[in-house]
Amino acid sequence: MNLPNKLTVARLFLTIVFVVCFALPFTGCFSVALGIFLVAALTDYLDGEIARRGNLITDFGKLMDPLADKILTAAAFISLAEFNAMPAWALILIISREFLITGLRSLALTKGIVLPAEKLGKHKTTWQMITIIYFLSLLSLKELVAVPWSTQAWRFGTHVLVPVMVGLTVYSGMAYLQKNRNILVTR
Repeated sequence: MNLPNKLTVARLFLTIVFVVCFALPFTGCFSVALGIFLVAALTDYLDGEIARRGNLITDFGKLMDPLADKILTAAAFISLAEFNAMPAWALILIISREFLITGLRSLALTKGIVLPAEKLGKHKTTWQMITIIYFLSLLSLKELVAVPWSTQAWRFGTHVLVPVMVGLTVYSGMAYLQKNRNILVTR
C-alpha cells in the first residue's frame, strides 16, 4: 500500500477518534476534536498531492479517498447536529447526495469502471470541511475562553455557510449524476 492510500486509511481511523473525542464529555473535548478533524482534513489534501506528484494514483485511492471524505464529513455533521449547526433537511440532503454518488460509483465498478472524484466534488468537500471547522472552532472557543455563545457568529454559519455548502453539495451531485448518466442505463 503506497503512502497516499495509507493516508486515506489513516483518515478513516481519525474519523473514529474524532467521533469518540467529540462524544465524550471531558474538558477540552471540542478542542481535541477540532485538532483531530484538522489533521484528518490535512490527510485529504496530502494524499491527493502526493498521489498526483508521485504518479501514485491507484484504483483503491480513486474509490476510497472520496469515500473516506464522505465518512469524515458525515460523522462531523451528525456530531454537530446536536448543537443545531444545521437543520435536519440540510443534513438529509448532504447524506443522500453522498449515498447516491457512492451508489453510482458502486454500479460503475460492476461495469469495470472506476469513477474518480471531480473538481466540483472536491470544491464541495472543501466547503463542507470549512463549514465543519467553523462550527468546531466556535465550540472550541466557547470551551477555551468560557464566553457565552456569539449568536451572530453561529447565525452566520447557519444562515450563510450552511446554505452555500448545501447548494454546492446538491449541485455537484446533480452534475456528477448528469455526467455519468450512461452508467445508470442498464444494458
